[in-house]
Amino acid sequence: MDNIILIGMPGVGKSTLGVILAKVKGYDFVDSDILIQKKTGKKLKEIIDEKGIEGFIETENKVNSEIECDKCVIATGGSVVYGAEAMDHLKKIGKVVYLKQSLAELSKRLSDIDNRGVVLKKGQTLQNLYEERSVLYEKYADIVVDEEGLDIEETLKKVLEKL
Repeated sequence: MDNIILIGMPGVGKSTLGVILAKVKGYDFVDSDILIQKKTGKKLKEIIDEKGIEGFIETENKVNSEIECDKCVIATGGSVVYGAEAMDHLKKIGKVVYLKQSLAELSKRLSDIDNRGVVLKKGQTLQNLYEERSVLYEKYADIVVDEEGLDIEETLKKVLEKL
């Protein structure tokens, strides 16, 4: 299958870039967070509030490991890398592109982190989350695109070049 899977921290622009990349490539666009919401009938924050972080990660892992499409750009949730089954499946169905951004820039973009449905453990800071996930993003990535200082068009160009 010929898919492009976008991973990275919340706020890096996976969904925004995904829509544009899909148009440029002539692919369909899939937002895995929206798939989760459709399958559960709940917003991400509601799932986290009801099931806790572990329950949300289980749901996210299940939904992502069942994605079946061809010629799709798939924008995943930032916590997708906690689900080994999902990541193994995504790597089988396409190229995994890690959109990398600095912690300083993400801090600016994520001023309303509590209402975004971001998986943060009790007492965890954005910096802790960044350090924990960066290792996982690097582990699963087929391609790494450093977005530092780039606008959306420059990021798109860099992704297309690396693909």
